[in-house]
Amino acid sequence: MVLFQQHFFLCVGVVYDRMHSRLINTYGGIVSIIPKYSILFMVFTLAALGLPGTSGFVGEFLILMAAFKDNFLVAVIASLGVIIGAAYMLWLYKRVVFGKLVNLELKEMVDLNKSELFILICLAIPTLFFGFYPDPLIKTIEVSINDLISVYNINIVRN
Repeated sequence: MVLFQQHFFLCVGVVYDRMHSRLINTYGGIVSIIPKYSILFMVFTLAALGLPGTSGFVGEFLILMAAFKDNFLVAVIASLGVIIGAAYMLWLYKRVVFGKLVNLELKEMVDLNKSELFILICLAIPTLFFGFYPDPLIKTIEVSINDLISVYNINIVRN
């Protein structure tokens, strides 16, 4: 489920390919120039920050639930990290997509071509699907997790 958060970085690569800059100050106001990209970038940003209804939420929720069961202090610190990370992601999206168009070179950017649009939509669909219905992924990893837990329990008994 965390794998789907990597799609966010693919979106960053799309604008890097056009502008050859990773600096946030290079961008701003691109929603009016490349709207298709802005929408898909929003989907992946929200998935990366763990918004309910995205695959990122399922992963973060399961991890935090397990952490709260085991160690409350660690879970609180992890939760603060999630909150700070979400605040940063929203700040980043606001600065890159909205705001004033100060860099005139951005006006020359073209929106997603057909192949980029196809790839990003093909990645957005499972990001949203597994956010609402994570059962197929959970059932896939269940056998491995149960084996891992049994080996862990056997090692605890031995020690």
